[in-house]
Amino acid sequence: MDKVERIGVSLEPDLLAAFDAMIEEKGYQNRSEALRDLIRKDLSSNQLGDPDAEAVGVVLLVFDHHVAKLTEKLLHLQHSHLLHTISSLHVHLDHHHCLEIIVLQGIVNEIKSVGERMISLKGVKQGRVNLVSGLD
Repeated sequence: MDKVERIGVSLEPDLLAAFDAMIEEKGYQNRSEALRDLIRKDLSSNQLGDPDAEAVGVVLLVFDHHVAKLTEKLLHLQHSHLLHTISSLHVHLDHHHCLEIIVLQGIVNEIKSVGERMISLKGVKQGRVNLVSGLD
């Protein structure tokens, strides 16, 4: 771990009680680690507001693989953005439906664009793009 600096934080009793309850619920070892995670999440969220920021994204798709040429279109989008596609996982949910998880790395706007193009394809039942900021 990098060198850390000790700081003091003053909180209202109700806010501290809610924070401690969250710490317990999520299984943090101490307040410091929980506070570090909250700060990281907020900094990451701010960074993701920049369309040109580096990010890693996960595209989750549930789709009907019997829809004509859908699988080929999804593969084409992945291969045409090969520099961004890190990995993918394909899971058969039932006779008709599959779950596809595609991990992309690159610029926020590009990841969103590729993910939204996948989600908009006919036969995709549900989709979501989740982003985290770069590896800083």
